[in-house]
Amino acid sequence: MESLSVKNLCIYHTLDALTEGLSHFSGSSRTALLYAEKREDPMRVYDPQDLLAGHEPKLKELYLDSDLWRSRIPFFENNQLFGQILPERKLPLTGLITYGGKSRSIFYQMWFAEQHPDMCSTGPTERWLEHAACLLAHDFAHEEAFYTGSARYVLREYSTHAVRDFIWDELNRRFGWDIWMEVYTILDSILAISKTPEEGAWPRGTLVFVEPSALKKLDFMVRFPVVERLGLRNYKHVRKLLLAVEDSDRKLISDGQQVVGIMTGELPMCRITADFRGGHGFLRLMGEPVCSFFDGRYHSTNRKPKLVQLEELLLESPADQSTSHILFKTVAAIVEKAGERKHGCTVVIDFNDPPLSIAGQKLEQPIDLQQEASLELAKSLAKVDGALHLGGDLRLHSFACLLDGRAVPGEDRSRGARYNSALRFTAERKNLIVVVVSSDRPVSVIQGGVEITASSEWAPFAQLMTRPPTLEEWLARSCGASR
Repeated sequence: MESLSVKNLCIYHTLDALTEGLSHFSGSSRTALLYAEKREDPMRVYDPQDLLAGHEPKLKELYLDSDLWRSRIPFFENNQLFGQILPERKLPLTGLITYGGKSRSIFYQMWFAEQHPDMCSTGPTERWLEHAACLLAHDFAHEEAFYTGSARYVLREYSTHAVRDFIWDELNRRFGWDIWMEVYTILDSILAISKTPEEGAWPRGTLVFVEPSALKKLDFMVRFPVVERLGLRNYKHVRKLLLAVEDSDRKLISDGQQVVGIMTGELPMCRITADFRGGHGFLRLMGEPVCSFFDGRYHSTNRKPKLVQLEELLLESPADQSTSHILFKTVAAIVEKAGERKHGCTVVIDFNDPPLSIAGQKLEQPIDLQQEASLELAKSLAKVDGALHLGGDLRLHSFACLLDGRAVPGEDRSRGARYNSALRFTAERKNLIVVVVSSDRPVSVIQGGVEITASSEWAPFAQLMTRPPTLEEWLARSCGASR
């Protein structure tokens, strides 16, 4: 019984730390675990925040209707190295990132995390789940020894390691094991440079890390003598050199240890790129986005506005599918530009025919937002105090509009006048969607006096004192709750 309590505690601390760490990396996140300690054991579920809700039929098909997961036994089961995990295939579940594996101490594990729509890449999160599986297997193997719960401290602060593990795995997979790039040194240097201002300005420009063996093939504009090359850890000086490539197609080139020179043109495939954009930046591997960085940490977000709910509302609107698609792209372009410029704005999408008369600056003739020049004008007009008034006819009818209305439940004084005015305005008028962009980047989609995009703060889960239910028991509870 004591052994079982320790194992329950291992599961709780691992999942708790994983959830907290991923929430710092990707925003509010949930995680879950399916496991069977021994081959003959039933599958058990630990899902304290209902991440797996809606996936019950698929889980039943995979783990109750079939024994395939149980029959695939690692060929080295009896000779397996301590702590070694034999990976399992990912599960094709919408909106979830999965990682599974088998080990000597836990026959089967499958970990789940939320796949946020604004992720640059799911790779770092997959490596995070893999590490959680390894740590839990290690804790189960030592459950009779003194339990320290050290896994929770490791998983909470694993973001840089997860990014490194993903990059290193991809480099090895694509280019073999003879890669000499010091990934940890590169990642630490990028964060340090991103936090180093020069004359009050945050860094801008591109710094590219290239495999040393590929340097001789590059066409440099400027190449520094070997004895005078600047060490990458001299962050202040590297920050100064970035001024030479700021706002241009020039790139600062490094071998991961020193700054080698400056170049333009085509880059080798084997490269890591840091794109500094002032207060934030993006990390790319072989030209593909891996993550962003800001506030001295790596994050999964691509920093594009989250407009999934807007897209869904437009598809349910009176407009036809083609018009809805164009409206979405138009509003997304305006919102993204406002985010880049760091100014707030409000966009009213009006499906009434004719459109409502809203107090503001009218136009003699509404402008067609399908024209590129008109869309660029609308992006600039969004900087003017007041809202843009877009119709279902894909035209801008007015700008600098004042939204008014009576007080409604759900107002939040901390969100400011722009947000609360939109709540009041939509509460009293039909066939409207209002998108509010705050100057610090959060985007709210409001309809009928309610914020559709309001995020849920998941309640922390209680310490696990009892054994998680079997999958069969969990499915019975889920079905009972849905009735």
